[in-house]
Amino acid sequence: MTGDDSNQQPIRNDVSSAAGGGAAQRSAADEARLAERLEGLEKTLQDKRRAEAERVRGDEPKAGYALAVKLASEFVGGVVVGAGLGWFIDRMFGSAPWGLIVFLLLGFAAGVLNVLRAQGMVTQPGSKSGSGSGDGRGPGI
Repeated sequence: MTGDDSNQQPIRNDVSSAAGGGAAQRSAADEARLAERLEGLEKTLQDKRRAEAERVRGDEPKAGYALAVKLASEFVGGVVVGAGLGWFIDRMFGSAPWGLIVFLLLGFAAGVLNVLRAQGMVTQPGSKSGSGSGDGRGPGI
């Protein structure tokens, strides 16, 4: 037996005696004070939960609308920029309608990618994570 083993044995005995005997040694006054504190904490917690529920309930429609506008603008912006670039390339090189078609599709893909990034479902460019955003909300692309 090493010196470490002999030091661990009394610690286990002290822990087990403190856990088992501590509850039996509480007085009625201690129990009454603990019960009062518990009731006060439960009331405070209930008040805070109620206030938080009212705050969240009031914010939900605004937050949902803001998110919808943000995602819609991310998508539409990608499509419009792609179409604009395609139209410009068609005008410059006389390749109508192929530049518009190709860049419109690229703009669509960019818009979808922007929406997924805004939702956190795809990693941001330049991140070192290889398998997604790491937050458990979805696969990375």
